[in-house]
Amino acid sequence: MNIKYDREIIAAFLTAFVLTVPIMTSDAQAQGEVLVLGGSGWHCGEDPDCFNRLHPDIPMAARARPGQTILLRTRNSIDAQLDPQSSYVDDRFSGPILGTVHPLTGPVFIEGAEPGDVLAVTILDIDPGPFGQTRITGNAFVGDRIPGPFSVLWNLNRKEAVSDDLPGIRIPNGSFPGIVTVLPGPEQLAAALAREESLANQGGASALPEPTHASPADICGPQGRRRNECLRTGPPREHGGNMDIRYLGVGVTIYLPCYIEGCGLGVGDLHFAQGDGEVAGTAIEMDADVTLTTELIKDGPVLEQGPHYEGPARLMDIPSRRFYATTGLPLKAAGEIPPDMAYLESPKAAGLENLSKDISLAARNALLEIIDYMVRTYDLTPEQAYIVASVAVDLRIGQLVDVPNVGVTAILPLDIFDAN
Repeated sequence: MNIKYDREIIAAFLTAFVLTVPIMTSDAQAQGEVLVLGGSGWHCGEDPDCFNRLHPDIPMAARARPGQTILLRTRNSIDAQLDPQSSYVDDRFSGPILGTVHPLTGPVFIEGAEPGDVLAVTILDIDPGPFGQTRITGNAFVGDRIPGPFSVLWNLNRKEAVSDDLPGIRIPNGSFPGIVTVLPGPEQLAAALAREESLANQGGASALPEPTHASPADICGPQGRRRNECLRTGPPREHGGNMDIRYLGVGVTIYLPCYIEGCGLGVGDLHFAQGDGEVAGTAIEMDADVTLTTELIKDGPVLEQGPHYEGPARLMDIPSRRFYATTGLPLKAAGEIPPDMAYLESPKAAGLENLSKDISLAARNALLEIIDYMVRTYDLTPEQAYIVASVAVDLRIGQLVDVPNVGVTAILPLDIFDAN
């Protein structure tokens, strides 16, 4: 079943809905009512409609019928107060563990949904909050070369993002949810825990269960009955999750597998704009209101490797009339081990100057070239250029067949820079 919406139709629909239909809270049941969830309290732990771990035992926050309009008030990715004038002191950030990531609004029980169904989620509207933030984080793609810390505060509206930290740069609105997910079932939970623990035991990057600042606390927190089982929201998995695909904007339909009765839909990690790659570790992170609707498909696509999605081709466009691009190949200095390969401890790889078909190394080289270009051309610091790359530069595969040198290109939209 295909669910497609044109932007003008969506706008007209929402206008009509706001004028004629009462807004309801989480006990809304009727087909025509708008279900509104989230936004209470200072942070996720104070909001009964918020969760930041994944487990089939997490209770549903509300129920919605397929086709019902749902408005989710979402929090930014680290659940922080972005308003620079805020005087609120959040004690959760005084410790060394950032367990607040990512706050999700929900979960929503979709009536009639059963394991084996496919849940189609269509994004109708995204209303950005007034502020956004981009940071160089510990999982940045080239953090070994540009480690930070460095942070940019953005002022947002429906059209663009601007910042005093990056004068002369305007990032057009490309809002989308970084996370759209359902809850895993017991079988999916066990499989994810086993493979991610095995990876961590071999020195690979992983995100093992951590109860600090977990919500809901009675299930996933330090005294929670499932504290060693609750999945972190960092990596995407078969259930969806932190996909961070910038094409999941207004008008797109995401197809998710249902593993439990009601599916357990959750949305969060809203981005005002992001380049393909989110290479500094963050996009323009923001609070936002997300309006969506759902449909159930009883004989839908097979989703064994992860969600599918479809939507208008305009979301694939570069938001600029002109661009500048660099290319990258899997080349390196003799004796160097790319950071992503360090856990493999391969002396063979260290001795080579050319790695066969290594798309990650090619992407790294293309990204470093475009950062150097911005530093030279626009008089940015490496940290500023890295932030711009994270929110505006697209890393795209050129080819995967011209062995040994697969190719990646880094595309910089030039219209984001004010004309001199």
